[in-house]
Amino acid sequence: MSSDIVTNRKALRDYQILEKFEAGVSLLGTEVKSLRAGRADLLGCYARVEKAGVMLHEATIQVYEKASHETHDPKRPRLLLLNKVEIARILEQTQRKGLALPVLRMYWKKGLVKVEIALGRGKHAADQRQDLKKRAEQRETDREVARFKRGNSTRR
Repeated sequence: MSSDIVTNRKALRDYQILEKFEAGVSLLGTEVKSLRAGRADLLGCYARVEKAGVMLHEATIQVYEKASHETHDPKRPRLLLLNKVEIARILEQTQRKGLALPVLRMYWKKGLVKVEIALGRGKHAADQRQDLKKRAEQRETDREVARFKRGNSTRR
């Protein structure tokens, strides 16, 4: 069983990833129960450095149906738990170099919810096309190698 709750595959397509960080997330009880049910979405999700620290924005964690009178706002900003050195590094990189903080995935680690964020530079359309071309060439190469190995193993 995978420990991933949800991944943001579009982030890898839209950004050139330079450095990754692992952060804890400050959650409410109903949010954790909803995550255990797999009701989360990271589409359009990003992180931003603010006064309080690094905040997770636009992450959707659906309301837990079996909750009592206390429920949470599905799109509320959530505090990411990082140490001061990491926050300072992220702040410097985003301000000086203009890098973005896309969220790559949300997962379980030793019973705690963790988020993987990255320092990334946005890709242009030409870069995305070049990546698709490389992937297609690699796939074709792998097919040819497999076909060659299959042909040689039957001749013995």
